[in-house]
Amino acid sequence: MARVKRGVTTHARHKKVLELSKGYVGRSSTNYRIALERLEKALRYAYRDRRVKKREFRSLWIQRINAAVREHGLTYSQFIFGLKQAGLELDRKVLSAIAYDDPASFGEIVQAVKGVSAAAAE
Repeated sequence: MARVKRGVTTHARHKKVLELSKGYVGRSSTNYRIALERLEKALRYAYRDRRVKKREFRSLWIQRINAAVREHGLTYSQFIFGLKQAGLELDRKVLSAIAYDDPASFGEIVQAVKGVSAAAAE
């Protein structure tokens, strides 16, 4: 069997790693072995944080809704319960955007929820 020289393949692989690690500090962007370690860790963080980002945004939406609802004399949990009772199917992202951008419309939603809550209490 003929001998296979691997220089071209290795050079291409190294070049790809160094290209992806551009902008890293120190030898992390120039030395292949160190760049590979930094790149693998960066990719692990990226994979993990794509999921963490979803959690953090949901938390932000809940905080915004809670702050807006408390101005109308309700708590977040009472508001969400009332939404479900009223049959309003708005997700937290949309509710947060309405509360942030258009407080008057959000006030109308809260009044609708309060109306259903009051009717349910009677």
